[in-house]
Amino acid sequence: MIAPAQVAKIQRALPFWLSLVLIPLAWFCAVQGGWAVLLVPLIAWYLFSFLDALAGLNKENADLSTSEDDLFWYRAITIIWPPVQFLTVFGLIYYATHTEHLSTAAMIGLFFGVGVITGTIGINYSHELMHQKNNKERWLGDILLAMVLYSHFRSEHLRVHHLYVGTPKDPVTARYNEGFHRFFPRVLRQSLVSSFNAEKAMLARRSLPWHHRSNPFWRYWALQGIMIACALIAGGWIGLALFVWQAFVAIWQLEVVNYVEHYGLTREYLGDGKYEHVKPHHSWNAAHTGTNWLLINLQRHSDHHYKPDRRFPLLQNYSEDEAPQLPHGYPLMSLGAMVPSYWRRVMNPKVREWRQQYYPHIEDWQPYNKGQNPMPR
Repeated sequence: MIAPAQVAKIQRALPFWLSLVLIPLAWFCAVQGGWAVLLVPLIAWYLFSFLDALAGLNKENADLSTSEDDLFWYRAITIIWPPVQFLTVFGLIYYATHTEHLSTAAMIGLFFGVGVITGTIGINYSHELMHQKNNKERWLGDILLAMVLYSHFRSEHLRVHHLYVGTPKDPVTARYNEGFHRFFPRVLRQSLVSSFNAEKAMLARRSLPWHHRSNPFWRYWALQGIMIACALIAGGWIGLALFVWQAFVAIWQLEVVNYVEHYGLTREYLGDGKYEHVKPHHSWNAAHTGTNWLLINLQRHSDHHYKPDRRFPLLQNYSEDEAPQLPHGYPLMSLGAMVPSYWRRVMNPKVREWRQQYYPHIEDWQPYNKGQNPMPR
């Protein structure tokens, strides 16, 4: 019999396990075919946003003295997810390419939904895992990223984004007035280059060449090669095409969230190539309960930048006086980002209010708008 204290721990962690609902749903969509294949994105985007409306905002903060043992049931979902996702992705590739009831359109729709899962959940869990000190957890994060052919995200995120967020040196900080459809191709190109250069520079500081075996890009390429081979074995060339398609959708999901997280927010330039330290007001936050369950508190983004290795159940909420708040959770804001005119109408006034609140002394924002350094003061 499970002790009452253990039951209480499980109950507190249980809402963050709701992402597992998407796995049987994906298989149901595959078996049913037809319009049913649209259920995964509809539920991932709208059901959890509906839960936001029902549950409201959660502004409570966990006790930071909570031990690792007390976080076991929170950590467990991120540990379980990689093998579950692996079996789902390649199992569905095999099923879709060995059945006759799925049309080409249905397969495209089905693996769009798979990409929503691997992007919304898989990449998000890899983000949690890559920040941990435990090497096994970091490896699980690498495996998840290889399943969407975006392994360099780990280097870009750790070596570039966390150092240079809110500056022109960070590719994934969206500039003021930059629409997502311009942001996305720019980031695809720049993040790959910046992540490779960051690892190359790390090696150079140890007097090692870029092709040294310790360069993590060798691991990235090897893991991605294994995933491509698995897709070919499971479904041949059609299987590979479906695998690449879901990977693209997952990457799009990741980058639209990156777009939302820091849109228009910049750190003040101090001259001589230096910027102010990262502060809570350099990230957009959302305290919406349902989507924080889905995204394991990713929307408490300011605290993540303050303490990157802090496990997700311990991330702290910031008030409106401390950090900017979004009107909706990330899923709805991500959909809004697909319509630039709507996005600018909603978010540009918020950015201008943010500037007036935190930087009333800055009069010329044009260089910041263009992702450039202003002239030294």
